[in-house]
Amino acid sequence: MDEYRTLARAGVHEIEVNRSRFRCALAPAADEQAARDFVARVGREHADASHNCWAYVVGADAAVQRSGDDGEPGGTAGLPMLQMLLRRDMRYVVAVVTRHFGGVKLGAGGLIRAYGGVVGEALDAVGTLTRRRFRLVAVVVDHRRAGRLQNDLRAAGRVVRDVRYGEFVTLELGLPDAELEAFGSWLADATAGTATLAVGGEVFADAP
Repeated sequence: MDEYRTLARAGVHEIEVNRSRFRCALAPAADEQAARDFVARVGREHADASHNCWAYVVGADAAVQRSGDDGEPGGTAGLPMLQMLLRRDMRYVVAVVTRHFGGVKLGAGGLIRAYGGVVGEALDAVGTLTRRRFRLVAVVVDHRRAGRLQNDLRAAGRVVRDVRYGEFVTLELGLPDAELEAFGSWLADATAGTATLAVGGEVFADAP
């Protein structure tokens, strides 16, 4: 998994299906505990609702996937919500759909469409971001060349994540693995071979 999508922000979206109201609350979830806390909080806020069904996905590789039907027929609520999150490549996200029953039974197919559908609509309404896998690299350069190098990096579309000043200036960037060799050659040309490049670990960051 070299990229995934996550929420741009928390938000709420509501639809009505045959007089039942389906309110989807979405929030970022850095870990499973944060997801559980959000599910519990929404459940307390809407304790009078017919159901508070939920689903969440945590981990860049979707290692944690959980869902719950909260009294709806098994597989008609939490699972279609979870499937919608996975279909959209969503990660680090929790969704809770609060249903206020309107008196008309929807049947299994209707419930699946309603719960999955409101999550999809909520994702569209709230907005998502793409995060891509990058390799952290540290460029160490003398003070005299640091300012010009930063300008050259910006002109080349490179985002400097951090700048540290000491005896030398250290610029931290994130690069796709496939571009490391070419970047090393570019850096040597740009600094007349005076800069050093240290390759570090991996990180996911918002794609430009």
